[in-house]
Amino acid sequence: MPQYIGEYECKTDDKGRVVVPAGLKRQLPKDTGGKLVINRGFDKCLTLYTRKDWNKESEKLEGLNEFNRKDRRFKRLFSSGATEITMDAASRILIPKKLAQYAEIESDVVFYAYADKIEIWSKAIYDAQMEIDADDFADLAEEVMDKKKQEPSDE
Repeated sequence: MPQYIGEYECKTDDKGRVVVPAGLKRQLPKDTGGKLVINRGFDKCLTLYTRKDWNKESEKLEGLNEFNRKDRRFKRLFSSGATEITMDAASRILIPKKLAQYAEIESDVVFYAYADKIEIWSKAIYDAQMEIDADDFADLAEEVMDKKKQEPSDE
């Protein structure tokens, strides 16, 4: 599983293309052949996957119950807009219009890479999401990490 890292600010061109930052491109597995999958993410961002990682995410949906209305709806919403894209010779990817509208991407974007995820954000939405003072951040860390301690281990 890849472990991406970094935060990169970029601009889209008038055709909706954006250059994948060199620092991020170096982290992509060599076997991608420039082919990626882009899809809607949570919190009004987009998520970029290698085909292998997209297949892993899709497998998680297989356990959902087709007879359950919420499960069906989630599967449809999660997969809606998923598009295989190819990085061109200039390392650009085309953000599909439907996905750009969903994420409110116009010009300034942020590639945010962490763990096995690469998110693409409208810079304005990203900045608003990341706005937090030090005390609130410490409180959030305490709450979230305490939950992690309390989870039963697999041992």
